[in-house]
Amino acid sequence: MEEKEESVKHFLELIKKSRRGKLKIYIGMSAGVGKTYRMLQEAHTLLRGGIDVWIGYVETHLRTETEALVNGLPIIPRRKLFYRGKEVEEMDLQAILNRHPEIVIVDELAHSNIEGSKNSKRWQDVFDLLEAGINVISAVNIQHLESINEEIEQITGIRVTERIPDKILQIADEIVNIDLTADELITRLKEGKIYDKSKVERALENFFQADKILQLREFALKEVVHQVERKIQTEIPKSIKLRPEKFLACISSNAETAGVVIRKTARLASYYHSAWIVLYVQSDQESFDKIKLDKQRHLINHFKLATELGAEVIKVKSNQITQSIINMAQEKEITTICIGKPHLNIFQVILRTAIFNQLLRNLAAKEIDLVVLS
Repeated sequence: MEEKEESVKHFLELIKKSRRGKLKIYIGMSAGVGKTYRMLQEAHTLLRGGIDVWIGYVETHLRTETEALVNGLPIIPRRKLFYRGKEVEEMDLQAILNRHPEIVIVDELAHSNIEGSKNSKRWQDVFDLLEAGINVISAVNIQHLESINEEIEQITGIRVTERIPDKILQIADEIVNIDLTADELITRLKEGKIYDKSKVERALENFFQADKILQLREFALKEVVHQVERKIQTEIPKSIKLRPEKFLACISSNAETAGVVIRKTARLASYYHSAWIVLYVQSDQESFDKIKLDKQRHLINHFKLATELGAEVIKVKSNQITQSIINMAQEKEITTICIGKPHLNIFQVILRTAIFNQLLRNLAAKEIDLVVLS
């Protein structure tokens, strides 16, 4: 009976998967590379081919070339609401679901919806559309990707608050990188094709500098390569099965290192298209009645971040921290353990810390890799 139920469940999952909409994402290194322009060009091509394609939401930023492409495309009107004394417009998710077009264009994937909306983020709206069987074409800049948020801030000096979890790119059926050289992008800026000319000088002094653009471009290119590699791994049969990677990120209540370990492990897991786990071993010294409230708050936020990035979060109470890590690695068939950089010099830790030596010996015996994240 159980086997029959499992068979039925599996068949229903296959049906549900086949009915799910397809997702195509245009990604770029920054504003102004031409993501929205390309989406609209594609919409016109689809429309000429007899495809039922509609604009759900497009942001032209008053760019003349982009606005010209909106003409002739069917548009689902936006919702108009009053928020904090002003009239604002949002994508009308329910109207799109009601019309149920074959394909819908949804710009600004990382956008935060106003309070009171069904979903807090537009990427969640896109999930709803896909689940309803509607195909979606969307666009996003690389700096909005959650797992590289801190690195982006170091490069640009700007904290990006609107972010998307990496799983959005992982479920995408197609990702297209809209690439320009740094010189081409800066030329477009100076010609007034990105921002109003009154904002050009300030942009050149801040975000639009060649070294920053090059680093963002590298992130965008790498992300697309990762996606192609994932598709190869999942869709092309292999005659030789490699050991499937599985990562274990070990964190403590240390707010500085926990976020780094989670984000960098998320990137590794994303690269290898692998499952990953975040493990927090709570010793007596880290019980909630002994650590400060701000540390507790940071810890809870890190659990939430890990979940959003696709990790399984496991909390264990034990004073045998090393043994707990080893046990978890064995139980979950972990291939790589990721830890934060110790406060001591790493060689001092290896030479003087019996616990660390014990961990290394056990991992070597079980062919588990250890990655120390700086």
